[in-house]
Amino acid sequence: MKLHTGDTVVVISGKDKGKSGTIMRVLPEKNHVVIGGINMRTRHMKKTQQEPGRILRYEASMNASKVMVVDPKTKKPSRIGYLIKDGKKIRISKRSGEEVKKVRPPKQKKEKVETPAEGADAKEAKAKKPAKGKETVAKTSNQPFWKKLQFGSAAVESQGAPDESRSKQDHSIPSQNIPQKSSGRGS
Repeated sequence: MKLHTGDTVVVISGKDKGKSGTIMRVLPEKNHVVIGGINMRTRHMKKTQQEPGRILRYEASMNASKVMVVDPKTKKPSRIGYLIKDGKKIRISKRSGEEVKKVRPPKQKKEKVETPAEGADAKEAKAKKPAKGKETVAKTSNQPFWKKLQFGSAAVESQGAPDESRSKQDHSIPSQNIPQKSSGRGS
């Protein structure tokens, strides 16, 4: 596949025609690419006992034939060709002949993980500032979005077994004052 992660591309057909963005992920087995902010889809999540309902927006993949790489010199859509230079195969733009350099995709934002401190430890924790290099990065894996959001069977697997089985819980109905019917059919 001639398209790589981090390339700036322009959509040439479909509902997002004319829009440009950066390739976030390449799926060569399906000949698809995922572009940031392009081909947005909406997924409605049903509420559960643990989480409220919500609406998710995410980028869906699209066929690679619907996009063209932006020429680095002219800033117009261009096809990609290859050239062997000094024993290395490089990608070039067919429009201007310029080399299409591989750009790293935008990195995920770093998230700080804070642990709650208690009592005297809380004062010490506030006084100490974490070192700059010790921030933890949220791990992203090649999982479908529904597993990352933990709903469906993935949520059941991650939660494990409940503390107490449902058969041992108290399901008795509290006493109620229900008036007795004195007459009528079926009484």
